[in-house]
Amino acid sequence: METIAERGSDLRKVADASIAGPGAAWVDRFFGSKISTRIIGILVAFFCCALIAIGTTLYISWRLEGVAAAINDAGSLRMRSWHIAHDLARLPDEPEARRMSIEEIDRELAAVAAIQAGLRTGDPQRPLFIPRDRGIPEAVEAADRRWNAHVLPLARRIMVSDSAESEALLVDLQATTGGFVAEVDKMVGSMEGSYARNTAILRTSQVVLIAMAVFGTIVLIRFFFVAVIRPVHELQSGMQRMEDEEFEARVPVLTRDEFGDLSRGFNRMGAHLQSLYGTLEERVKVETRRLEEKNRELAVLYEVSRFLHTPGSIEDISRGFLARVKDTFGAAAASVRLFDRRSGNLYLTTQDGLADEFIDREAVLRCGECLCGEAVNGEAAIVGALDAQSGTDSLGHCARAGFATVFAVPVNNNRKAVGLFNLFFAQPTRLSAGDRILLESLGQHLAVAIEHVRLQAREREMAVSEERNLMAQELHDSLAQGLAYLNLQTQVVDGAIKQGRIDEANEAVELIRVGVQESYSDVRELLQHFRVRFDHQDLESAIGAAVAKFSSQCPAGISYEVEGVGLSFDAEIDTQLLYIVQEALSNIRKHANARQVLVTLGRNRDSVEIRIRDDGIGFDLDAIEGGGVGAQVGLHIMRERAARIGARLDIRSRPGEGVQLTLYLKRKVGMIAAR
Repeated sequence: METIAERGSDLRKVADASIAGPGAAWVDRFFGSKISTRIIGILVAFFCCALIAIGTTLYISWRLEGVAAAINDAGSLRMRSWHIAHDLARLPDEPEARRMSIEEIDRELAAVAAIQAGLRTGDPQRPLFIPRDRGIPEAVEAADRRWNAHVLPLARRIMVSDSAESEALLVDLQATTGGFVAEVDKMVGSMEGSYARNTAILRTSQVVLIAMAVFGTIVLIRFFFVAVIRPVHELQSGMQRMEDEEFEARVPVLTRDEFGDLSRGFNRMGAHLQSLYGTLEERVKVETRRLEEKNRELAVLYEVSRFLHTPGSIEDISRGFLARVKDTFGAAAASVRLFDRRSGNLYLTTQDGLADEFIDREAVLRCGECLCGEAVNGEAAIVGALDAQSGTDSLGHCARAGFATVFAVPVNNNRKAVGLFNLFFAQPTRLSAGDRILLESLGQHLAVAIEHVRLQAREREMAVSEERNLMAQELHDSLAQGLAYLNLQTQVVDGAIKQGRIDEANEAVELIRVGVQESYSDVRELLQHFRVRFDHQDLESAIGAAVAKFSSQCPAGISYEVEGVGLSFDAEIDTQLLYIVQEALSNIRKHANARQVLVTLGRNRDSVEIRIRDDGIGFDLDAIEGGGVGAQVGLHIMRERAARIGARLDIRSRPGEGVQLTLYLKRKVGMIAAR
């Protein structure tokens, strides 16, 4: 790298020397060092020069056009003066003809006066100018004075004199007009000389303009060649050499502008590429090793994650997790400890490769005690070197077990401590940054798996508890009432026998027999309810079976209708819907005294509706829900089941008008049957 830097420094010195000439100096001084400023400055300068040259040429041409007009007008004075003299010499004697000739002569005199005025003042609009050199203005004045002093007065006198006097005046007019024409000839000659000189100046300026255009074009070509074309060519050549893998190629810095900055940047890039190419093989090896480590980490993470998603107990999950992590990191032993928040203790639940003596000593640890107790309170893995100087093994159990290094990795879920796992090594072992991240990720996956197993266990416990609660309610609302009735009748039998009322005792015994039979029927019905499953039938078939059973147990006529089609719900939801239908039919059979029952199952794409209607005796719904007589005839159980699955249960009834039960459930995410 030092050699490359020195070479680049030498190139810069040579380039600076090459661009430090006088031409570059004045360009930089007047136009700056930026290529854009220099190009714009030079183009503007040449444009201004061209504009001035063209403007000067146009001005000279305009002046020449005015002089030509003046020469033309001055030449016309000679013709007009002789024409006037000729007309005056031939004036007719007849009055009307003489008058008309005099009017024509007046017009000629007015035209001469206008021409003289134009020559004196000029007219930029025509244009018309007289040159201001070579005594031309004085010649114009002299010609005007001769005209006004001699020619014009004689012409006026001739127009008003008689024939005799006119003859003498015409001789004087001829001589005077000849003198005026001589003055005009002198004036015109001076104008023509000035015109010829200005024409020569115009040609010279045009030649100079052509020379300037040629010179400017050469200068611009040279400028663009030096400032743009050559630097671009050098950069293009350098790029071509770079494409041919000549990474030592450099380009000369020819200018101090943007191309110079670009050339210096190209040289720096070349030096950097040369350095990179020199170390490319080593970089590839480093990146290959890093990629292999990442692949190993991903493979381990995938394997452990796949295993943790398989069903099993916490013991099975922990044991399989330890086996995989231990083999991956080459540990001598491993363990999983679970944290109990109530006691603040860490319990050794699963281990692999630990001695029984070590397990007995480390079975329970206080939070904050030793290395493991400290790790459970944090989120980062802790590495403990088990030597006398480190002090990490405060209890000394790991060192006595023959371990030299221990990893303590927290097992957390949503910043909540679940426990930790340990890796024990017989030799001193270091933990890289990548391995640390991998272990912490594995700890989080283990925490999620353990919490998932715990949640599943709680869900099962909750389901069992809820089902037992429903069973207790159904037993209380059916069998318990019957047993209470039997207990009352038994007391009646006992009192009648003691008092010798045999007939009354026989009637009570008959009532007891009927009550026992009804209680037996209730028990059989409850057992039938609890055995319902949806392994091989859907809700439509299950309700049909319940309707068929009702028809066989009750004399009332029953009809079953199915409206629409739709997907089945989850088996648990269908089971709860069937329980509600069975409870409603059981209440009709026991209490309604109905003659006709209609059961309707309505389905569509995202909901189900079940309607059960009978024409029985009905009941007072307000009294039932207010806790009056008959309040425990299954209504509370049906409402609990409906609320459990998110369904809406609507019961309408009046005494003597039967009962209409409507159960409506709208499908939500996760309700589609998985069978």
